Amino acid sequence: MFVDRVKIELRAGKGGNGAVSFRREKHIPKGGPDGGDGGKGGDIIIEADEKVGTLVELYNHPHQRAQNGESGRGANKKGKSGEDLIIKVPLGTVIEDIDRSITLGDLMSNGQRIVAARGGQGGLGNSRFKSSIRRGPRFAQKGEPGEEKRLYLSLKIIADVGLVGYPNVGKSTLLSRISSAKPKIADYPFTTLNPHLGVVKVDEIKSFVAADIPGLIEGAHQGTGLGDKFLKHIERTKVILHLVDGSEIKKENPLHHFKAINRELSNFSEELAKKPQVIAINKCDLPSTKENLDILKKTFVKKGYQVFPISALAGEGLNALIYHLSSFLDELKSKEKKKVPDALPKKEAVYKFTPRFVITKKENIYEVSGEEIERIVAMTDFDNEEALDNFQKIIKKIGLEKALIKRGIKEGDEVEIREKVFYFFK
Repeated sequence: MFVDRVKIELRAGKGGNGAVSFRREKHIPKGGPDGGDGGKGGDIIIEADEKVGTLVELYNHPHQRAQNGESGRGANKKGKSGEDLIIKVPLGTVIEDIDRSITLGDLMSNGQRIVAARGGQGGLGNSRFKSSIRRGPRFAQKGEPGEEKRLYLSLKIIADVGLVGYPNVGKSTLLSRISSAKPKIADYPFTTLNPHLGVVKVDEIKSFVAADIPGLIEGAHQGTGLGDKFLKHIERTKVILHLVDGSEIKKENPLHHFKAINRELSNFSEELAKKPQVIAINKCDLPSTKENLDILKKTFVKKGYQVFPISALAGEGLNALIYHLSSFLDELKSKEKKKVPDALPKKEAVYKFTPRFVITKKENIYEVSGEEIERIVAMTDFDNEEALDNFQKIIKKIGLEKALIKRGIKEGDEVEIREKVFYFFK
């Protein structure tokens, strides 16, 4: 089963709670607080792995959870951090955040990774809150919840050469002859239901990757036939090898199928239509193709294309095609290198002010948002009086109380932070 787009839900590990503990030793009647911190929750990391071919594993298991951190213990023992969860995906995977409508990453090389969801911080133990005024704190922080994300993962195959053409022109046969790939081959429409990759060996050192893209027909960009779900896989190829069935071409309209496929490429993406193309006229071992070959070659050469008569089944003309594609790819790569500047211009640092919190008034309800204040709320144990007293001191210290008064808050009005409601009293 080939899966190239999945929706997954992630939840990183929750941080462990801080411990409330006091030193208890013989001959030390008044031991101080010694509660340790909680461990950090595990991150969820998405990593590109060349050994992974599809997203089918995530399709079957869309809910991914990282390990929680352990709670702290007495004697200032810190809780164990939760293990990171590493999700392996194929090269060419694009990661999109559904809720924020942004792209988080595009994993193109083996081992490339991103932290998709960060684990929560461990809560501080009560030993951290000891001071000259508060000598025996009986509260600790709760662990911070891990990030929760909903993501789309889309796979765009990375290949140097993309094979396109109408169904049954011989793409699968060609790929099987020039590489070690073993695609399904038969004489009926849409034999190839999934893209296939094959490494084409040129000599002892050089090689390139070719992809057999499922057959396209008119209207593919709108979903006709196998639809546009496979067109995206050609976007990353450097060269398009356009395979034409020489035995089926009519003299009065030799470019009909060729133009139809190119219209689909253009309608899907202008960038796709601009990619260089090499023409391979297949089935040149058949008498019907031999009769039309000269006309076909002249027609394509007039349009400025390099043309290679081949027989994928018989193996004729394949070496010349392979060597041409290899040298063409070398040319393209050298041009790309010339375009890259030797030294990137230095960017001036831009400092953007980010407020500690934002207050939004809705009638008599004051909604407060901000990463710092939301974390403080999530990690406060509101069932503990000392913890609540500490929270109120933090509110004053960061200037939230003054800001609310400035916005016109009155006694009895509601303050909402991270879905938790408080009532304001001076």
